[in-house]
Amino acid sequence: MSAPSKSRENILERVRAATKTVALPPAELAAAFASIPRDYIRRGGMTVTACHERFIERLREYDAEVVETTEEELPATIAAQLAGSGKHTFVAPAGLPAAWQAEGFEWKLDGGLSAAEIEKAEGVVTAAFCGVADSGTIVLHHSATEGRRVITLLPDWHLCVVYASQVVETLPEYFDRCGQTPGLATYISGPSATADIEMTRIKGVHGPRFLHVVLVRDSGQ
Repeated sequence: MSAPSKSRENILERVRAATKTVALPPAELAAAFASIPRDYIRRGGMTVTACHERFIERLREYDAEVVETTEEELPATIAAQLAGSGKHTFVAPAGLPAAWQAEGFEWKLDGGLSAAEIEKAEGVVTAAFCGVADSGTIVLHHSATEGRRVITLLPDWHLCVVYASQVVETLPEYFDRCGQTPGLATYISGPSATADIEMTRIKGVHGPRFLHVVLVRDSGQ
């Protein structure tokens, strides 16, 4: 065996040894998990108002458009955003509230639309599961009002409705809200963009080039 091959095998053997599964009784496994040090910040210290302001600030730093509204004014706010987009055809999750589907536009409700049908839409409108203020991240768990991942990746324009009560300060607080690890989650931090090629920022590489967020002041937030 050559020296490079032997070195490779040594490294792989160490990886195998380090990741070897050890069968433990459930009680011992739970105790071992609970004993793992968790010295990172688990919960933020901002006021509710400061947390929302940070969320908006971060989103705008990422070139997302943000508007605030109330539950009563939400349908009118969505309609105004759609009209301002200059677009006409929108795809939406099957569970999107009817009041959010403004008149005067063509709506394609996703009941298993093909990728080709979704690509013909000019934009998409969805709800969200959570917002993380510290990183300006919107999290989708792809419920009936959030839709399949594909409908938020192919259209060029995404309008996402986030309720103020859904916004937390830190990522650990988001995981606390999950209860259990979601089967599928999408994390959105501003419009899709990359600077991988010659450090030139290109928008729309991995998803919509334009992200519009409606932050709804609900439950006294």
